[in-house]
Amino acid sequence: MLDLQHKRIVLGLTGGIACYKAAEFLRRAQDEGAVFDVVMTDAASRFITPVTMQALSGRPVFQDAWDARMPNNMAHINLTRGADAICIAPASTDFIAKLAHGMADDLLSTLCVAKGACPLLVAPAMNREMWLHPATQRNVAQLRADGAVVLGPAEGSQACGEVGGGRMLEPHELLSELIAFFQPKLLAGRRVLITAGPTSEKIDPVRVITNRSSGKMGYAIARAAREAGAEVILVSGPTALAAPYGVRRIDVESAVDMHAAVMAEAGRSDVFISVAAVADWRVANASDSKLKKRADGRPPSLEFEPNPDILAEVAALPSGPWCVGFAAETENLEEHAQAKRVRKGVPLLVGNLAQRAMNADDTELVLFDETGHHAMPPADKIIAARRLVEQIARRLPVRPSP
Repeated sequence: MLDLQHKRIVLGLTGGIACYKAAEFLRRAQDEGAVFDVVMTDAASRFITPVTMQALSGRPVFQDAWDARMPNNMAHINLTRGADAICIAPASTDFIAKLAHGMADDLLSTLCVAKGACPLLVAPAMNREMWLHPATQRNVAQLRADGAVVLGPAEGSQACGEVGGGRMLEPHELLSELIAFFQPKLLAGRRVLITAGPTSEKIDPVRVITNRSSGKMGYAIARAAREAGAEVILVSGPTALAAPYGVRRIDVESAVDMHAAVMAEAGRSDVFISVAAVADWRVANASDSKLKKRADGRPPSLEFEPNPDILAEVAALPSGPWCVGFAAETENLEEHAQAKRVRKGVPLLVGNLAQRAMNADDTELVLFDETGHHAMPPADKIIAARRLVEQIARRLPVRPSP
């Protein structure tokens, strides 16, 4: 199923050059199944035409509070009834002020006041000085207090030539925020530390020993945990993947590097999910210069020493996070995974078959805990990650009352 299947969104555009981003955002969200009703202010139509938004959405665009196309002439009521969210992108300084003070002098502001229980998402877009103005900051704080979700803004270069805060999020970032909005916040207030990808163990300055892990499962879990409301730190070995939006990524190379990064974060985390395919050994006699071919054709002699057991060390911390391990096996999954769970001392271990999962876009996970094993249905990795996050949230100890 698409992430926004059966979701109807009222997309409001106000005056700002960032209106061009709203067009791409709409298209990207439609690819995820969303249906849009577009409402534009007069100022928005100075930057992008209603014809453009109608062509992209495939539905009429509304601008006039007195639009007679509605049988009862009440577009400000009808548009929000049955909608899953109102998203104002871009939201100008002026329009944010209207929202904060309950003003209703055009169709878009009126429907926001008359929205009932329909959620309101606001993506600010303005010059950095306008964003930092005390009045704007007060108005944004009031929106949050009234229950609106403020998306961004970002830092960066602006159309006026200045650089700073106030830039509207990019279309793919807005889409990530919209998808996340509809996911249950099962990990709200939690800090989740995740490892992903392979490690790379140096032989010489040119050659390394690594494995076939793509990092896709760990990155999907990082995204799912962030969607579930967690603060997410992703410690990643070398991959070609972009960090999930809203996730802080720490890049590492070797298992020793990963160990150091994890131990620096573990004490401040509520959950540790060890997804990375960490090398069990590293080259003890790695060379500082490129190894040359020998005259007899024989390969160089490599000596190995064990790498730190990251999962076991974190699990043994006196006040450490709740730990989840991963086991990618090629045979006898149940036997090896359950034994690994006990050996590492973790309450939950997730197993799969490496030959089916590595570099694939889907997976079939099996959960191992003290009661036995529980197979999850085959699924795309982001769907599997969301199901796993749900299972983790169910098992987490309840936080003591303050």
